[in-house]
Amino acid sequence: MITSTVSRPPRPFFLLLALVLATSLGPSACAGERLLFMCGAAAAPVADLLAQGFEAKTGVKVDVNTGGSGMLLSQIKLAKQGDVYFPGSIDFIEQAKKEGVIDPTTITPIVYLVPAINVQRGNPHGIRSLKDLCRPGLKVAIANPETVCLGVFATELIDKLFTPDEKRAFRANLVTYTESCEKTANVISLKAADAVLGWSVFEHWNPALIETVKLPPAEVIRLSYLAVAVTRYATNPDLARRFIEYMHSEEGLAHFRKFQYFTTPAQALEFLGADRPVGGEPYQVPADWLNPTAQP
Repeated sequence: MITSTVSRPPRPFFLLLALVLATSLGPSACAGERLLFMCGAAAAPVADLLAQGFEAKTGVKVDVNTGGSGMLLSQIKLAKQGDVYFPGSIDFIEQAKKEGVIDPTTITPIVYLVPAINVQRGNPHGIRSLKDLCRPGLKVAIANPETVCLGVFATELIDKLFTPDEKRAFRANLVTYTESCEKTANVISLKAADAVLGWSVFEHWNPALIETVKLPPAEVIRLSYLAVAVTRYATNPDLARRFIEYMHSEEGLAHFRKFQYFTTPAQALEFLGADRPVGGEPYQVPADWLNPTAQP
């Protein structure tokens, strides 16, 4: 009988192999690696939490750049830098896709947003609907529709739901264009405006100072969602994909839930109380909105 024998390495070899595998898969394997996370301000409260959580798991340092989605997209194109792009609405992820700035195979929806009116806690002006924002004497703010996703949604609502006279009355009440979602919420906290067209989630960014006025379903055209993608300029696309996987993991989504973001379309639609498109067709902002002092 012929028998084969397989030589077995001594036990210390297995111990050494286990140690090598453990270290290659753990945080030390990625020590010294960095990612640049271009994060729209619609996710500002969560950005640093995501970066810190990923670094704790992998050892990768995540540098965070937050701001208006359009501004961030311009920065990525001009500097040819940025590993992960996470704009504040589907409109800008579609623009980035059209312009070839991101890898479309990596687009991943993360959380969902519902348009709303945001006012000071207690709603001192009794605002209940979009048309209330036309009342003389109110101070209203919207995000800049040229560079901020929220501004695109705001102008779409006004253009499609207001009569010409109502639109003129609304624009007469506009006191400022804000540079990001974060700054839109802040004008309420600072009492620089009586109301803003924002997202329902703003209330949970600063619940002591901000209150959300839920819009009637008839005043909501579509919902938004925040999707993330790897950019074409990523220095380590595989590592950027791992960061996206972390964002979409239970641990990553838990950071969003702390601030009451909707993590499924069903949750957002249930809050609204009606069926509406999620994402929908990106809105082309008319030129008259791009100049805040212009009147139609």
